[in-house]
Amino acid sequence: MKFAAIFLPILLASAPASAALSGFYDSAEQITAIISSSDVADAARQLPIEAVTRTATRDDGVQEWTVKTHGCALKVYLKPVPPSGPGKTTYRLDVPGKCD
Repeated sequence: MKFAAIFLPILLASAPASAALSGFYDSAEQITAIISSSDVADAARQLPIEAVTRTATRDDGVQEWTVKTHGCALKVYLKPVPPSGPGKTTYRLDVPGKCD
């Protein structure tokens, strides 16, 4: 019992931490992935962004976002890519269409 009381805190302190972002910071990560993408900028014809809105989440975890510009509502998709170890989830962006 004394062994556990002495060494358990040491073992727990030396275990790798699992980094999880709060919902706020995770959504900020997603929005940053969208607005910093040159693919999105080109698909939106370099028009100014009026709004970025999450519009759906599919069963496979892929999130649908709508980027609104003047006269266009561009759908983009973010696929979560979990870290292989401790760390944060990143996102792979798919821009299937473009504004005309």
